[in-house]
Amino acid sequence: MHNLTPTSALGGVTDTIGTITITENAGVSLASVAARMSGEKKTTQVLKKLLGGVPGPGRSQQHDPEAGFWMGPDQWMIGAPMATHELLADQLKNLLGDAASVTDQTGAWVVFDVTGAAMRDLMELLCAVPIRTMVAGDTQRTVIHHLGCFVIRRNADDHVRILGPRASAGSLHHALVAAAHSVA
Repeated sequence: MHNLTPTSALGGVTDTIGTITITENAGVSLASVAARMSGEKKTTQVLKKLLGGVPGPGRSQQHDPEAGFWMGPDQWMIGAPMATHELLADQLKNLLGDAASVTDQTGAWVVFDVTGAAMRDLMELLCAVPIRTMVAGDTQRTVIHHLGCFVIRRNADDHVRILGPRASAGSLHHALVAAAHSVA
């Protein structure tokens, strides 16, 4: 068997520009869950037990260690620390059985944590989410630099998490850094 080492999209880069810090968070394991026909009830029961609640449209459940957000009708993205949940998709599949389709998404997305006093100004330059009225747990799908992304308001007042396509991690990072320089 091969001894493969996972790598982050950009090497775990961190940039501090003015009051903004942009950090690639390679420590998040991701899996998508889509309830199958007649499996909706079991899927929501499992997610409620796992997350403490089932996120509805535009919302996330920021539970510890697992968290999740709504992606569409009967569809969610679940995340957890890579250190303890490297096989998150397998763990979810064991819990859900045939009630849902579960797909490992860890290698498909890059995760950036953006923090700092000017975070709202930066987000207003990047995309059309109502960042000034979003509260912890609000989640929006949007376009940043021509890339489909998810923006999640975290618990800290100056923290937002952005999930974007891993194949375009460099472009997304460039857009974040350029916007940070604009508001610095």
